[in-house]
Amino acid sequence: MKKTDLKGKVAIVSGASRGIGKAIAMALAAEGIAVMATARSGKQLTELVTDIEHSGGTGVYVVQDLADPGAPAMLVDRTLHTFGRLDILVNNAGCMVVKSIQETSLAEWEQVMAINARAPFLLSQAACPHMAAVGGGTIIQIVSVAGVTSYPDQGAYTAAKHALMGFSKVLAQEVQKDQIRVHTILPGGVDTDMIGQVRPDLTPSELISPADIAEVVIFLLTHRSCAVIDSVRMRRAVSDPWF
Repeated sequence: MKKTDLKGKVAIVSGASRGIGKAIAMALAAEGIAVMATARSGKQLTELVTDIEHSGGTGVYVVQDLADPGAPAMLVDRTLHTFGRLDILVNNAGCMVVKSIQETSLAEWEQVMAINARAPFLLSQAACPHMAAVGGGTIIQIVSVAGVTSYPDQGAYTAAKHALMGFSKVLAQEVQKDQIRVHTILPGGVDTDMIGQVRPDLTPSELISPADIAEVVIFLLTHRSCAVIDSVRMRRAVSDPWF
């Protein structure tokens, strides 16, 4: 299978300041993709862009809170103003509340929905016309295994990730005519700050690494032939198969 050359492409990566998002941003830059990185931490984004530039890549960052419904369109506009095009969108930003449904407040529910479901919807909505204008593109949704299963005390997060999965399936059908592909990646336990707060019982050395997910992203982007992988579900090697 011939690999697609990604040099000269432009990507937005949300939640790029650390963990999965940072690994993806670094991997994209290594392929010659110009990266527009966004998150809420300016300090960490500055460090990311410095690392990208020291590695010979191109990176720019914008500090934004994607809970603001106006932020996604502003981010896409900034990307177009900076780079002149948009080819790839990685919706990675996420947040969660670890509480029972009875204990979850309306504000917490809405915050989790805003970041995990509404922001990818608005970013995709803003990005797709510009991808179509350059002949196609790719949207990659970092969903989590919670998009197809459920865990106690993660009601808001599970609902948001299920919403993201459903939205992604419809989006893929609607933009296929524009040569835009939509992929979902559903990892289990990943070695990030979030998992340490949610599942401190898990052994760090047995967790999926952010680099593992970044490799899958690069595979999906570079192996763009007549075959399409709609969804990738990843589990820890120590977990039961087909959990």
